[in-house]
Amino acid sequence: MTERRYVDTLLRMTKSASSTELEVQVGSMPLSLDKELLASKSAKVAALLKENSSADLYYLLHDIPADSETFDLVARFCHGCAVQMSTENIVPLICLSFYLGMDENHCNNNLLSKAVTFFEQTVLPSWNEIIKALRSSEKSLQQTMQIGLFDACLQAMIAKASDNPRHLGEPIIVSTDKGDDSDRPNAKRRLFALDWQEDLTTLSLQLYEPIIYTMKQHEIPPTYISASIYRYAKKWIFHCNNGRETMSIYKRKSQRNVIETLEKLLPHGRELLPCTLLFEMLRCAINLEASSVSRKGFEIRIGKQLDQAKVKDLLILPQGYAKEVQYDIECIRRILKVFYSNYDSSDASGFISVAELMEEFLAEVACDMDLMIDSFISLAEISMAAALGTKRNSDGIYRAIDIYFEKHAYLTEKEKEQVCKALDFRKMSPEAFEHAAKNERLPVRAVVQVLFMAQLQMRETLARTAYYDDKSEKEEKEEDEGRMEMEKMSIKVKELEKDCREMKQEITNGCIRQRVNKGKVSLWSEMKRKFGCMTSMGDFHCPAKKKKEHPKCGIHHNS
Repeated sequence: MTERRYVDTLLRMTKSASSTELEVQVGSMPLSLDKELLASKSAKVAALLKENSSADLYYLLHDIPADSETFDLVARFCHGCAVQMSTENIVPLICLSFYLGMDENHCNNNLLSKAVTFFEQTVLPSWNEIIKALRSSEKSLQQTMQIGLFDACLQAMIAKASDNPRHLGEPIIVSTDKGDDSDRPNAKRRLFALDWQEDLTTLSLQLYEPIIYTMKQHEIPPTYISASIYRYAKKWIFHCNNGRETMSIYKRKSQRNVIETLEKLLPHGRELLPCTLLFEMLRCAINLEASSVSRKGFEIRIGKQLDQAKVKDLLILPQGYAKEVQYDIECIRRILKVFYSNYDSSDASGFISVAELMEEFLAEVACDMDLMIDSFISLAEISMAAALGTKRNSDGIYRAIDIYFEKHAYLTEKEKEQVCKALDFRKMSPEAFEHAAKNERLPVRAVVQVLFMAQLQMRETLARTAYYDDKSEKEEKEEDEGRMEMEKMSIKVKELEKDCREMKQEITNGCIRQRVNKGKVSLWSEMKRKFGCMTSMGDFHCPAKKKKEHPKCGIHHNS
């Protein structure tokens, strides 16, 4: 059979060699073309015909980078027929005419110059036409990049995206109220949205990756880039991996490559994508067994905005789908570590939100009948650690433990005691103490500890109340005494002001004189008395007493 096929091929080539037809293999289809016409337009074919026979050309032209439709356009051009150029066929046509050497150096008004002119005038000015042209180039992608067509498209796209980044699609809203985040455009910008346009996400990863990478280098707003990356994952991974059919090894490897590439392209920053969507991409990376570097990259981005997450986001299945482990506890622990090491706001609301999130998550998983006791204890310890420094009580964790005991009634007394070790009884509220004291699901040791802590808390409350009552009485007494002193000082100041006015009046009238009546005290003396200055004036004017010197000892004596 093989020999017969070889003979048939040889006969066909011999027949072609004797005629003017040149037969070539384009893809899986044999095509024939007048070799003289083709040589008149193609420098490559003309050079090969000078050195080789027509039969040899069949093997020399086996790597023609085109399909049968594109080669048919070249044949029509060689026969002088009109060539219908379009956005969908222009890139393959340029690649084929470049390969065949159909340029102006070989022939005037050749196909390559006409195709390039159409490309520059029709494709490059339009975003939509560029996307369409790039999609059609995927079969000849290597040559498209080699001859510079891809770079020309890329530069045109960068210029358009810099002028209007909405060419990449609308950014995704990041909700701060923990409502349902969805892949929806910003409603405020819909009035100014562009008309329907081609989306970058329709391109293959080989084209999409260098385009997004270059846009990041040219500082296109990261919110638009992040939204485009998520939509690309949604189109090429999420919709293709709905769990309804078994994925082939090739498809699984291809999707793993996509998610790892998208993680590298995804900008780092807070609130570029909703936390829910980042968790979705992380779960996809885990399911596809992506590299640890890729998974860690998603964990870091999630950790930076963990305070925006919801309970359902934390329901992460571990890698390998081990039945005995329901939740990836270590992944949650790593995400929490990233959050606490990167949270730099002075507002403590973020810490409180994460503490509430962990308590709600613990209560949610407590209902899982298959949740192992070790896993629950680990999650409870994580919840307690998240609440440190937030001045929150431990009522939420107590509630989760109570739910776990209710759903797992088969637990022994010893196992329940192990679970209760994760609970800080000192931080329980009086209402929780009251409920726990009557809770029959708690182990006896835990109930005793609850009663003891409740009594201790009551004593501290009473002591604190008595202390503040005594302190209040002392403060009131001190305030009354201070008020009385102020009133006395006010009266004394008024008296002094009155005396000063009288003295000023006497000075003005020239009536300052010594009182004749000795029984009366002068005004000046009265003023000195009130100011505490009643000293004898004679002390300042009395002459110094003479001192006598002892004739023998030279000692002075007062006479």
